[in-house]
Amino acid sequence: MHLNSELLFKRYGALHFKDNIKVLEIGPAGLPSAFQKVINNPTIVWHTIDFADTTFINSSVNNLTYRLTSPYSFPIDADSYDIVLSGQVIEHVEKIWVWLEELKRVTKKNGLIITINPVSWPYHEAPIDCWRIFPSGMDALANHLNVKKEFSLFESLEIEQLLRKDPLCKTIPGRSYNYEVSDDKINSIVRWNKTIRRIPYLRRFEIPIEVSYDMISILRKEIN
Repeated sequence: MHLNSELLFKRYGALHFKDNIKVLEIGPAGLPSAFQKVINNPTIVWHTIDFADTTFINSSVNNLTYRLTSPYSFPIDADSYDIVLSGQVIEHVEKIWVWLEELKRVTKKNGLIITINPVSWPYHEAPIDCWRIFPSGMDALANHLNVKKEFSLFESLEIEQLLRKDPLCKTIPGRSYNYEVSDDKINSIVRWNKTIRRIPYLRRFEIPIEVSYDMISILRKEIN
């Protein structure tokens, strides 16, 4: 889970995780997953599902609750989970409308489907990379699924962190600012930018910092 995904989840997603609910996480990055560690609620039953050959959990694959043979068919009864969660998964699914139907099927009535997906990240295979989705795209998917879209927005909360370091910081959309870059390197760039701004003819050498924009969406499976 990259930084902006974590920040979005903490601000907009975490409040929906109440005591004694059942959660299914699709494609966890690690076991226990990063999202599960953020919630840190032992009363929640937290199940996971992924392919057995996933590269993100390696030797922990035996600790998955369920193993997939198809992204469109889960070995799970209908109406099983209060929340179905996925972070950085939907962009790697070819037929997202079919996949979301399966997420809806295993979600309890009045339950939630929470997805987080990149908007600004460059192409990255895992093993495929198919989609970048904005709120209007999620509107179309929600209408197709016949579910209620409770919430959907994309933004970079990473910018808030950088502005604390440098109120005049310039950013560009891309990957998380700490992705493959150390804190020392970021702090060095911040110091450089602050210094050259004092010298008019050097300001053009200011280095913009790459930040991630991601979208979080919350869909509700309504009681018909």
